[in-house]
Amino acid sequence: MARRESRPGRPADDERTDARERALILLYEAETKGIAPSDVLAAQISPADALTVELVQGVEYNQARLDEAIAAHAKGWTLQRMPAIDRNVLRVGAFELLGRPDVPVAVVLDEAVELAKRFSTDDSGRFVNGVLAALVPVLRAA
Repeated sequence: MARRESRPGRPADDERTDARERALILLYEAETKGIAPSDVLAAQISPADALTVELVQGVEYNQARLDEAIAAHAKGWTLQRMPAIDRNVLRVGAFELLGRPDVPVAVVLDEAVELAKRFSTDDSGRFVNGVLAALVPVLRAA
């Protein structure tokens, strides 16, 4: 997976984007290794920033609810059929809709779409946008 260079003095938005990217990578690693995301977090040489930890733990603790909502709104797709990156991007975005009401919906969708476009297939951005948009009334209203 390609990674952007971190630069000192970057705006906070970039730091949050980097945290989402790191959370995605950690969740992907946990899934591919078949271990708990918290174990992947604990095994990091350098500790993850607070937002990365919040996103990874939020997905881990709410995964059953998030997966159920995603599966119900991913028309024609089961969770198992989705590319692993898409599945984890959707989990991060769905958790942000559910557990981070301070983050505007447009930001959640945009960040998730950008992650999907960057790390997954050509069609992943549209797919992620469609599923997350359908989840807004379900998870933001909760």
